[in-house]
Amino acid sequence: QVQLVESGGGLVQARGSLRLSCVVSGSIFSINAMGWYRQAPGKQRELVAAMIRGGSSNYADSVKGRFTISRDNAKNTGYLQMNSLKPEDTAVYYCNADVKIRWYQENKGYWGQGTQVTVSS
Repeated sequence: QVQLVESGGGLVQARGSLRLSCVVSGSIFSINAMGWYRQAPGKQRELVAAMIRGGSSNYADSVKGRFTISRDNAKNTGYLQMNSLKPEDTAVYYCNADVKIRWYQENKGYWGQGTQVTVSS
């Protein structure tokens, strides 16, 4: 069983910073892409940032220059450093990972339970 557990969310004032973490645990052969998504009330879930195992990353235009995605492959952990936060960044942030459980199997996507980020003006 693969589990993703996010942490690091909370309440922060505008222009503040938070660092989210996502630990992937369970019977894992490898993790390919890891990503962060967010969902604000009344809106669809959207991609914030993603990174493949080799290190290439991409970001939503709304967070470029403010957010940084990283990962520690040895710890099966992903991170999202969020700086210069804005009230419009308020949302539940979800971690997603493409995991291969056995070497001969294809990657399968897994989600964490989400962590709330609230930015006050």
